[in-house]
Amino acid sequence: MRELVVDGRVIARDGPAYVIAEIGHNHQGDLEKAKALVRAARECGADAVKLQKRDNRSLYTRALYDAPYDNEHSFGRTYGEHREALELSAAEWLELREFSREEGVTLFGTVFDEASADFLAGLDMPAFKIASGDLTNTPLLRYVAALGRPMFLSTGGGTLEDVERAVDTILALNEQLCVMQCTAAYPCEVEELNLGVIEAYRERFPELVVGLSDHQSGIAMSIVGYMLGARVIEKHFTLNHAWKGSDHAFSLMPEGMRRLVRDLHRVPDALGDGVKRPLASEERPLEKMGKQLVATRDLSAGHRLEPGDLVAKSPADGGLPPYELDDLLGRKLARPLVFEQAVAQDDVEPVEQPVAAREA
Repeated sequence: MRELVVDGRVIARDGPAYVIAEIGHNHQGDLEKAKALVRAARECGADAVKLQKRDNRSLYTRALYDAPYDNEHSFGRTYGEHREALELSAAEWLELREFSREEGVTLFGTVFDEASADFLAGLDMPAFKIASGDLTNTPLLRYVAALGRPMFLSTGGGTLEDVERAVDTILALNEQLCVMQCTAAYPCEVEELNLGVIEAYRERFPELVVGLSDHQSGIAMSIVGYMLGARVIEKHFTLNHAWKGSDHAFSLMPEGMRRLVRDLHRVPDALGDGVKRPLASEERPLEKMGKQLVATRDLSAGHRLEPGDLVAKSPADGGLPPYELDDLLGRKLARPLVFEQAVAQDDVEPVEQPVAAREA
């Protein structure tokens, strides 16, 4: 299997979850908010935080860049102004990189164009994310792959043919790749998550780590994704659902992120080794809830047990279990039993052997 190593962390196909808190532009272009988000993500146990980087002038057509953008989530009069307001400067990115390192959490970014890839490579970002919108952008995939950093590829809106083309393009230059199931809807309805694709990816790309970019508002489906084989889990992250911006409403708050990380780390322990066995923690509850065979009335020594002589009752504190009943019927008691006395194996005479068997 190809080894995926991000900032010194090995992400294995069958290892523990690697959790990415997707900040995106939830920092609203404010460095201090970005720092607060990074610190909160680290406190929640996330392995990495991810922002987004665009070179807006080269990315958008002039018509879109200059288009009026008047809505509740707008940070500018035009779409270009809006996008520029959400960008951090080079100095702010550098400061945030150092802050993240001090906090002990990996920082990297989604790149939407070659200039942005160069920008983040110049800041020594340890990995790149490719958004679903660039799944079919083979020139960008090839350019970023050549930079030699680990890549996370979102596959929303694509066909398997699109995904195979993208994977082949990247692997020709860079083996450090994670393929991530994604539905490019914000938020994504549960019925559209299509988590079964995770298993399909693991079968189709047996050498690669598979992940899930989850845009659904809860945490349960990410746990399911892990169970199906996703080892990278990405969730949008915010500090306030009421902040301006379309992503905040479906992003996890710190409590949700904390619970997600906790539950993902619990799954391997919960799965165990697959060997069914009684556990020490079960002894006392099962003694109280379990049943043993007891006498329904006083029975004398030599009495041959018949239906109705024994019954199963709680607790199960040393007597024979109910499944022994059929074997006991027809056998003689070696000693008397009193009402509701538990039956032990020594209380019953051995099974009588047929005459022919005894003579042999």
